[in-house]
Parts: sequence; structure tokens; C-alpha cells
Amino acid sequence: MSAIAATFARCEAEGRAAFVPFLVAGDPDLAATERLLTAMARAGADLVELGVPFSDPIADGAVIQAAAARALAGGTTLSRILELVARCRARVGVPIVLFTYFNPLLAHGLERFAEQAAASGVDGVLIVDLPPEEAEEEVLPALRAEGLDTIFLLAPTSTRERVERVARLGSGFVYYVSRTGTTGVREQLPESLAREVAAVRKRVKLPVAVGFGVSSPEQVAEVAACADGVVVGSALVRLAAECADEPDFVALVGERTRQLAAATVRPAKQPRGLFGLRRGRG
Repeated sequence: MSAIAATFARCEAEGRAAFVPFLVAGDPDLAATERLLTAMARAGADLVELGVPFSDPIADGAVIQAAAARALAGGTTLSRILELVARCRARVGVPIVLFTYFNPLLAHGLERFAEQAAASGVDGVLIVDLPPEEAEEEVLPALRAEGLDTIFLLAPTSTRERVERVARLGSGFVYYVSRTGTTGVREQLPESLAREVAAVRKRVKLPVAVGFGVSSPEQVAEVAACADGVVVGSALVRLAAECADEPDFVALVGERTRQLAAATVRPAKQPRGLFGLRRGRG
């Protein structure tokens, strides 16, 4: 069992969803990212998604696009991110997933990337713009050879064929996009979310984490009631940007992480039908 799979299993045994904060590596700089990673883990993050800044982030909204631009302007590169993970992975103590686009990996060299990512302590990779149909021939073998989990995206618009392919090819967990469009804070989650997640879980044995638009403890609790994991990105990236000049900005982000992570605990009397269903599928 991978470290990511073990983390989701532990969280389920504890009666809660896994909390997954997202950071853009290098925003405001890599030294700060290292401190934020440690603070988030101590504040209750179960695993962390570390965004690789990219010049054409088509899946990201304005907040994360701006963070990526700042990180690139500051000289952040994929190699420097892997060096950062190698320095702090043991101290952070929770799995780290790289959230990236395909071009940076292609430019770096796919097999070289996989080897260096695994050696640095990266646990999984989510390549935002790489559909599973195009990952099977080269990308999956390279990542699997190094023991890296491969996380795929599903969305409300995913076809039955796409869901089944992700179920067959993915590992670690499945990232379910709560709504179509780019990342970013939303005031309300879709009313159909619980039903959509349940439909995915009927076909996918992997844990399902929900992101895109989740920002408040109330929304985290709402997602935790129907999913195995909750991802919060833009809200934390925006907070880090807004208070980057404050002397205690790492502590501020850590405290917000603590508030969000606390909301993943499900009430004791809450029906566990969805989780029972998943166990029943074996």
C-alpha cells in the first residue's frame, strides 16, 4: 500500500475525510514554501498538493495563475521544487503530490523526472492536462517504475468510459472537480455534488477527493460528508499572498489550515452509507 493509500485508509478509520491543502511552489519564494509545508502538516494536513508553476495554467483561476506567475518570476523551476521536497519531505511527514502540467515534465525528461521525484520523496503526480487515454503508453510506465501514484481528474462532464479508464489506470486517489471551469473560491457547492460523488464511487475503488471551489470550513464539512478527501487551494493561496508581508504569515496560514482540517471530522451519528458501499465492493 502506498503512503497516499495508507493515509486515506487511516483517515477513514478515524471517521473523517482526508484534508488536502494546495500550495503553489515558490510563491512567494521556495524558502517560504518549505515553511508553509511544515506548518500545514503540523496544522492537520493529511497530504499536500504542491503546484508546479506553469506559464499557461489552463485549469487554474486568477488566484493560482497569479501565484504561478510570481513563482516563475522568482526563478522557481521543477528541479528546484524537487530539491525542496528532498530537503523537507521527512520533516513534513505527510505525502506530497505534485500538481503539474505535462510540458514541464516533458521539458525535464519524463524518465529523469520520475527518478528524481521518487528519490526526492514525492509520493504522487497529478498531470492536469494529460488525459488517461494519452498517459497509458509512456507516462504511466515511467511513474509506476518509480513507485509514484498517478492521480487523474474526473469532472461532472466525464463520460462513463473516462470514469472506467481512470478506475483502471489511476492510483492513490481520484481528484473529482466539483464543477466545470477553473479553480477558484465559490460561494456555494453544487447541490448535485453528493450524488455525483456517489456515482463515481460505484465505479472507482480508489478514494475520491473533491476540489475546485472549496474554501470555507462549512464547505469542507459538506464535502467531507460525501467524499474521502477535501482539497482547498485558491483560498489558502490567496491568504498566503495577502499576508505574505506579515511577519507571522506562516502561522496565519497554518491556523487557517487547522480550522479547515478540523471540519473534515464527520458527526458520530452521520450515516456512513457511502463508505459502507465502498467497503462492500471489496
